[in-house]
Amino acid sequence: TDADYPQNAKKELLRECEDIWKQMKECQSQLTLLGIETPLQSDSKLSLLLLQWKTLTADCQQWHVRDPEVISTNPDVLLELGKEELERLKNDLEMVLSTTWSKNKKLEEDLEREQQWIEEQEQLLNILNRTEEEAKMEAEQLSKRRGNQELKNEIMKLNIYKKELLNALGEFLDKHFPVPREDKSTEKKNSFAEPNLELLGIHEILEILIKKLVTTPHEPYITISESFWPPYVELLLRYGIVLRHPEDPNRIRLEAFHK
Repeated sequence: TDADYPQNAKKELLRECEDIWKQMKECQSQLTLLGIETPLQSDSKLSLLLLQWKTLTADCQQWHVRDPEVISTNPDVLLELGKEELERLKNDLEMVLSTTWSKNKKLEEDLEREQQWIEEQEQLLNILNRTEEEAKMEAEQLSKRRGNQELKNEIMKLNIYKKELLNALGEFLDKHFPVPREDKSTEKKNSFAEPNLELLGIHEILEILIKKLVTTPHEPYITISESFWPPYVELLLRYGIVLRHPEDPNRIRLEAFHK
């Protein structure tokens, strides 16, 4: 019957396998006998290795040149073997596919975690960059405010020192170089002079010269007017505090001590 074909095929296949196994045992016995040959005592290990290498080389060349032999010519045996081989191949492929799917799923999960970690790191980096920028801006503003405040304090100190110096200079000049007053006898002798003419003290003359030098440094000269007391003008010229114009002796300027 058709149901007996697979069993008969298996029995025949087993019989053929046993025959092949017997042939393999005979070949193994012959190889063992070849390997037991007593080599020279000095080169026993090397000779044995050379013998094994020659045997393996011959087997390899023989397997390369021979054609594959069909295990059996019985179609039922070949059909049964083909079914078993296909079933085994199917199972292997399913196992490979399952393993591949598992690996792909794990890789997708790893990729998703890595992307999430990268996004978190980028967000953290952006926060740190913003914090750094804000800290820099605050530091710059604080430095500017501190610098402006220090500059204001320095300017205030300089203004106070300037006032003290001007006050001290004014007191010194008013004490030692007071504003000249013309007596009545001088007024009678110089009756032709302009009445009620107020002479400027050395303090006021210096203020006029300093103001002119600061406001118009390119043109620091002023014209000597009648209100300038000549002795004070000569005093300033003699000690090099004031200089005359090289072309006009009626014009004077303050010496640029700051240069």
